[in-house]
Amino acid sequence: MSATPKIVSLVHYPMKGMNGIDAPKADLTSGEGIPFDRIYAIENGGHAFDTLHPKWFPKVHFLQLMRSERLASLRLAFDEDSHTLTLFRDGRQVARGTLKTKLGRQMIEQFLAAYMKDDLKGPPRIVHADGHQFTDISAKALHLVNLETVRDVARVTGVELDPARFRANLYFEGVPAWEERHWVGKTLTCGGAELEVFAETARCEATSVDPATAQRGISIPAALQSTWGHKNLGLYAKVTRGGTVGVGDAFALV
Repeated sequence: MSATPKIVSLVHYPMKGMNGIDAPKADLTSGEGIPFDRIYAIENGGHAFDTLHPKWFPKVHFLQLMRSERLASLRLAFDEDSHTLTLFRDGRQVARGTLKTKLGRQMIEQFLAAYMKDDLKGPPRIVHADGHQFTDISAKALHLVNLETVRDVARVTGVELDPARFRANLYFEGVPAWEERHWVGKTLTCGGAELEVFAETARCEATSVDPATAQRGISIPAALQSTWGHKNLGLYAKVTRGGTVGVGDAFALV
């Protein structure tokens, strides 16, 4: 790899299905995902998640962008110390609650019950369990996306694509578009951390939702399939050695 990839942004998503929060750095731990990523989720109707004995559920069990693009019209702020979640729409606060408390969760749930009523199968329930992350795959991992690949898809489709559509934890640039497809099975090193790339990311219709407008437009999976013969964009990587990574850091492939 002659070019040098560099981290452009680090993002975590405290509430599954909602917008991400940028961070200047992340302290990675072996076997874990990025801190504060998908640590809360909203059960859609069936309340099967057991907070005392957590297990992985597919994303269709929860409110998420693949089926509920209206979520993209909300913006959140999240306090990492108190776990207070604040929701905004069009710049105006619409709900606020401390998710560590039953009352705080109910404040958010009551808003979502009204705002998301057309997408709900039953009463929404905010769920959380210490150490659990509500990721789209069962393995704890970081999601990496090459911004040059996003730009290539935008160029070919003629559609301006906000990289936030792809909901990565680590966005990088500095290598050609699609170069990262050759990294599966290899190890990335950065800031003392090691990441083992184990799979490409198969894209779903959540990527067809414009995060700025909350409108569903061009089908990204269909565009990928028709142009490149696959629906993959991005990588999953496990943290095999902990360390601190930051925006602007370069990483190497070993």
